[in-house]
Order: sequence, then C-alpha cells, then structure tokens
Amino acid sequence: MSMKYRSILLFGAPGSGKGTQGRILGQVPNFYYFSCGDVFRNLRPEDPLGRKFVEYSSRGALVPDDLTLEVWRRHIQAGILAGKFHPEHDTLLLDGIPRNVRQVELMDEAIDVRAVLHLACGDNDKMVARIQRRALVENRLDDARVEVIRQRFVTYEAETRPVLNKFAPSMVHEMDSTQSPVAVLSDILQVLRGLS
Repeated sequence: MSMKYRSILLFGAPGSGKGTQGRILGQVPNFYYFSCGDVFRNLRPEDPLGRKFVEYSSRGALVPDDLTLEVWRRHIQAGILAGKFHPEHDTLLLDGIPRNVRQVELMDEAIDVRAVLHLACGDNDKMVARIQRRALVENRLDDARVEVIRQRFVTYEAETRPVLNKFAPSMVHEMDSTQSPVAVLSDILQVLRGLS
C-alpha cells in the first residue's frame, strides 16, 4: 500500500449513534463514510460472506477479523474506482472497524488515525431502546432480539472497548451520546475544526 488513508474513527457501543453521525458527516465534502455493519448487512444471503455475517450477528458475535478486513478492503477499493473516495483529499470516517485490538494492529499500515470520536453512553437500557426502534424502522433482524442485543454489549466491553487504549488519550474525544443528535454533531464538529 503506497499511502495511508487519513481516518477518523467513530467509536462507541451498539446504539450510541455512530451510524446517525456517520451518515450526516458522510454528506460533507471531503469525508467518506464507511460503516462495517451496513456493508455486512447489504451482502446477499446467497453470498458465502453474507451467510457468515448472519451466522455471527444472529448470536451477537463479531465476524472474524480476516473476513471483516477483506470486506473493508474490497469496499474501499470499489469506492476509489467509482470515484466516490479520493484518498489524497478525503478523510475516511470508519464506523465499526477496527473493532478489536488485533484489527487496530492489522490496519496500522493502511490507516492514519487522526482522531477517535467516542460516543459514550453509560445507560445500556437507553441504547437497547434505540436499537429496538432502529430494528423496526430499518428492518434490521440483527437488532430485533433483546438477548442478542445484550450479548452485543458483552462482546463490545470484552473485545471492542479495549481499542480505545491503543490510541493516545489526546486523540480520543469523548462526547455524551445521550444528547440530541444535533448536540452530538455540534460536539463532533468542534473536534473536527481543531484537526489539521
């Protein structure tokens, strides 16, 4: 790989609002939004990778690293070839990847992380309610069952939250995701204004 992609990580537990903020920021010129979950959910069920995603997500587990990174690489290359992502000008907004410490290490040669936007919410019940609303609105089967949602929080705490420790504290910007989406966006924009 000849150049590292300038990147910002959207980070937080399931239901913290990463997708909401990522989709908004992805509309801003010079930002390219990549949601690992959206890409996996859009895989066809007859695709072997699509079947793997359903197998893992239906029990609240993470898709294995090699499959996740392969999907990420393919999608980023497709974005470049389609003229949607211009690495020399654009900042990559990553949602749901890297999702564990090993992925941080595997992706180090590909991404230059400038900031981690940590959408923090201490109230799991509030996030469960958000996820259940999202399941109805977006017809997301992986968000429908409470026991699967609760397992996703366990997985997040065990495997994903430690990712924060891989970055210098000065790079991690915590914001209260229980605020309105507009207030969270305002906090994010304040951080982005301070980045070079």
